[in-house]
Amino acid sequence: MADNREVDATTNTETTGHEWDGIKELDTPMPRWWLWTFYATIVWGVIYTILMPAWPLINSATPGLLGYSTRQDAERELVEHAEVNAPLDAALMEQAISKIAEDPELLSYATAGGAAVFKAHCSQCHGAGAAGGVGYPNLLDDDWLWGGTAADIEQTITHGIRYEDDGDTRYSEMPAFGDILADEEISQLVNYVRSMSGLDHDGELAAPGETLFVDNCASCHGEDGKGLNEFGAPNLTDSIWLYGGDPETLEETIRYSRYGIMPSFSYTGQLDESDIRKVSIYVHTLGGGQ
Repeated sequence: MADNREVDATTNTETTGHEWDGIKELDTPMPRWWLWTFYATIVWGVIYTILMPAWPLINSATPGLLGYSTRQDAERELVEHAEVNAPLDAALMEQAISKIAEDPELLSYATAGGAAVFKAHCSQCHGAGAAGGVGYPNLLDDDWLWGGTAADIEQTITHGIRYEDDGDTRYSEMPAFGDILADEEISQLVNYVRSMSGLDHDGELAAPGETLFVDNCASCHGEDGKGLNEFGAPNLTDSIWLYGGDPETLEETIRYSRYGIMPSFSYTGQLDESDIRKVSIYVHTLGGGQ
């Protein structure tokens, strides 16, 4: 192919030696300005990798002669931000949580900060909109297992639910009635519980189920089935179900029990007291707070 190279008479440019249907390819040199720009980028890239963090190592990267770090910049900005907000954080902790709603400035500050905390630490289970899902409570309604006042919510977030490493965690445990009741009795309970919420049920099975409910369930859920916050026992009369209210799911719940766990955000150190208060207030203002 090199033997086919020649100088084009019209443009006085050497050809590459390629030819298609009588058309010869010219080996036109790159413009000088483009070449110098390309060389400049190479020089700039070498200088940059020497001065700035660039080359990846096993556990870090080369620090560069200037020692610049975006991580340090971010940490400095966080410290500066915390210093600016320190007076508001102090006021937030000094004020009784039930009174914060009466202070528009503190309420605005807490809900804004709480929204950020919720997105980072709570939305993974309760959903970005706090509507929850199967096994994860909806925080928008007025159906609270452990109480929905701002103080109740703060207690729950602080110490978690059934988080055994925290001695102050909220704790209750529903028996697995599959080890206690016969299959027919469980079926009777399912139908009685559905009748309490006005759902379709078998009246003949529900009748003896009432006695079973009083003997086995009323101590936690109350004789009227409206639940007791001190035990985290849900209201069975409002058709709001954490795991589902269809017969199959109710039978599974009664037979095998449920044992949901929520982390203690103070024990794990994920949130400080100020952040816990902020997210407690934020959740309380979502529409379902008592």
